[in-house]
Amino acid sequence: MLTVLARLVAARKATDTIPIVVPVLADPITLGVVSSDAHPGGNVTGIAPYVQGLPAKQLELAQEIVPSAKRIGLVDDVYDPKASPQRREIEAASKSFEIEIVPAEVRTTADIAPAYEALANARVEVVVVEQSNMLLAGRRQIAEAAAAKKLPTVYGYREHVQVGGLVSYGVNLDWCFHRAAHYVDKILKGTNPADLPVEFPTKIGLSINLKTAKALGLEVPPSLLVRADEVIE
Repeated sequence: MLTVLARLVAARKATDTIPIVVPVLADPITLGVVSSDAHPGGNVTGIAPYVQGLPAKQLELAQEIVPSAKRIGLVDDVYDPKASPQRREIEAASKSFEIEIVPAEVRTTADIAPAYEALANARVEVVVVEQSNMLLAGRRQIAEAAAAKKLPTVYGYREHVQVGGLVSYGVNLDWCFHRAAHYVDKILKGTNPADLPVEFPTKIGLSINLKTAKALGLEVPPSLLVRADEVIE
C-alpha cells in the first residue's frame, strides 16, 4: 500500500499542471515537489505539520513527566521524511539536558511491540514517539505496548492520547485538514498554487490522559495540568 508521500510523489510525476493540495506535507523541498516553502513554484502546496523546535519541547515534556529520567527512549520511524529531523533535534537537545537518547527504529507497525521490548530492556524511563504517518496509524499498538511495559510516553499528536497514550504536545491535524480547504478555495477562485506558500501550524496543543497516568502510577504535575488544552479522565 502506498503511503501518503508516495502517492504525492507519484501524482507530481504524473502532472505538473493540476493543482495538488496536501494537508500533511512532509519535507517537500527534499522530496522535490516545491522549490521553497515561501514560493512553491509548481502545482503542489499545503500544510507542513512538522514544526522546527517542537521535538525539543517534547523532550522537555518527557523530563517534566519523569524528572529523574537520564535515559529516554525514542521510537524512530526510519522511512518517514518528517522523522529524521525530529531525531536530530532530540539528540542535539539531549546534550544540553545531559541525558542519553536510546533510539528504537521501526519500519512497520509490526515493529512497535519489539521496539518497546527493546526500550524496556535498555531500562529507559520515559519514551518519545516521533510524528509520522505510520506511527499515527499504529497508535493503538503503541498505547498497548507502552502500557504493557509501564513506560510513560510522549507524543506529537493528540490522536495518540485519545486512544490511551499518556501525553501529547503538538499540532492539531484537524486544523491542518481544515486549513487545506482554504487553499482549495483560493485555487478554485483563480490563485496559482505556485503562489501559495507552504504553511506551518502556529497553535500547539497539550493533551493529557489522566486515566493512563493513574494506570502507570504517575502523578501529573499541576503545572502541566493548568497548561493543558485537553484533559481526558
